Amino acid sequence: MAVIVRAGAAPMVWLGVLAAAVGLVPEGLTGRRIGLYGGAALFLVAAAVVAAVRTDRYRELERTATRAARGDILQDRAVTVRNRRRDHRWWLLAGFAAAVGLSFAVPAAGGMLLAGAGAGLWLKARALGRRESAAEKLLWVRTDWVEGGRPAGARVKGYRTTGPAAGDAAPGGARRR
Repeated sequence: MAVIVRAGAAPMVWLGVLAAAVGLVPEGLTGRRIGLYGGAALFLVAAAVVAAVRTDRYRELERTATRAARGDILQDRAVTVRNRRRDHRWWLLAGFAAAVGLSFAVPAAGGMLLAGAGAGLWLKARALGRRESAAEKLLWVRTDWVEGGRPAGARVKGYRTTGPAAGDAAPGGARRR
């Protein structure tokens, strides 16, 4: 389940860093210094908001998690990451274009906002991983319940659990080494 959360983090961070770098080229309406300070504030706020949003729903679903049955289809980590990134590539490109466009008004701020959202997703996946490690079980979402890549969406009725050695993902959605 944390794989779904973590899958969007890396592209958002890297596209945000690229947009911030491109955003430093034009002087903008506010100047580079104000743009960088504003972007740093937006980075911190976005990371905190994205990391904190819907944590109650995640915890509720974790609390009511049941053991995975034989009939549950649990997807491979690489397939989940590929599907998640493919489904959201246009949103990422639109966010990148908006961040670069915003740089003509406030240099680097839009890119840092996008990178902050990606960092917030990464922080959320890390928190999920810590809870998975503490409980010594991995959390999964049935693939037929995930709508549009939302691991805590309305169609998700509960999480499934397996032991920590199951699958190819480590707690928190990282690749098992």
